[in-house]
Amino acid sequence: MSILRAIGLMSGTSLDGVDVALIETDGEGISRFGPTGYRPYAEAERAILRRALVQATELTDRTERPGVLAEADDLVTRAHADTVERFLREKGVFVGDIAIIGFHGQTVLHRPQAKLTVQIGNGKMLARRIGCPVAYDFRAADVAAGGQGAPLVPVFHRALAARLDRPRPIAILNIGGVANVTFIDGGDGDPVACDTGPGNALIDDFMRARTGHPLDDGGAMAAKGKADEAFIARILGHPFFALPPPKSLDRNTFSAANIGLAGYSADDGAATLSALTANAVGLVVPLLPRPPATWIVSGGGARNKTLVGMLARRLAPAVVEVADAVGWSADALEAQAFAYLAVRALKQLPITFPTTTGAPRPMSGGVVVDAGGHSMPPAP
Repeated sequence: MSILRAIGLMSGTSLDGVDVALIETDGEGISRFGPTGYRPYAEAERAILRRALVQATELTDRTERPGVLAEADDLVTRAHADTVERFLREKGVFVGDIAIIGFHGQTVLHRPQAKLTVQIGNGKMLARRIGCPVAYDFRAADVAAGGQGAPLVPVFHRALAARLDRPRPIAILNIGGVANVTFIDGGDGDPVACDTGPGNALIDDFMRARTGHPLDDGGAMAAKGKADEAFIARILGHPFFALPPPKSLDRNTFSAANIGLAGYSADDGAATLSALTANAVGLVVPLLPRPPATWIVSGGGARNKTLVGMLARRLAPAVVEVADAVGWSADALEAQAFAYLAVRALKQLPITFPTTTGAPRPMSGGVVVDAGGHSMPPAP
């Protein structure tokens, strides 16, 4: 199969900013990792996105963009276009050498049980502005077929794990706004995956409300606090945590407003929420085909040393490593994944599986348009 250069874009549920990455792939293996970049959202932009998350709870039609959702849709598109243009300029990459851009957009609502998932951002407009084919709307086909539409990255995790010399089984844990895990036990078999529970979103929202800072940098606040074990046990009694894979969450299923955090200091709240994330990951272990021997932690949570330490203690005797330590990019991994998924979408290769999303069969996904915003035929 032909090797293509692709750019991936990711704006996660933590609302921190846009990650961008270039890879070379045939849609199966990974030939080369290229440069990466990042464009943070300004606080005013985050405020618009947070308002959009609130308004999105009222949606019943995934194509509607009432009120602030229209403003947020335009913001997301422009921010991603700005990110790509700056990336191409600074890295000396010619847009004509890029086969496709993978554009995840910004998830504002995820209710697969209602066959409803909404990612804002206009893929056709992005393609026209950059002058490059774009793959977008990766989740819709899976959800329409009865799948969870998440997580999407496991097929990329499988490609990464194929290059990794670590004891099997391997679990790749992505801690973004919501945390998810991919279980890989060797070979080309379909990965097993699911969301595990809250990730950074709950911690970040709490820290912003308590301190005005957007995150617990490095887990410093959590390191000084004391976790409320009774609170954690109560939250982990939610039926979600006993469900077998595949399963997925909306960002706000376990929001601060839903679970009650009013009485906690910044230190104790950060410690409690970090321990909640780690213990939720621990609960997924008996639901996997076998206990993993190796855990690789990626996403923003890999930068939280206190959380990684909690995971190491909770998941022992398995070895817990962060993605950077094994030669991966903890920060850019999801952007790299959407470059990979874009090539698979272009070639109509499966991106979701019964074992990752509950789809009825291995399914391709994503809408693919050319540089003019028109539908494209599959690539050879």
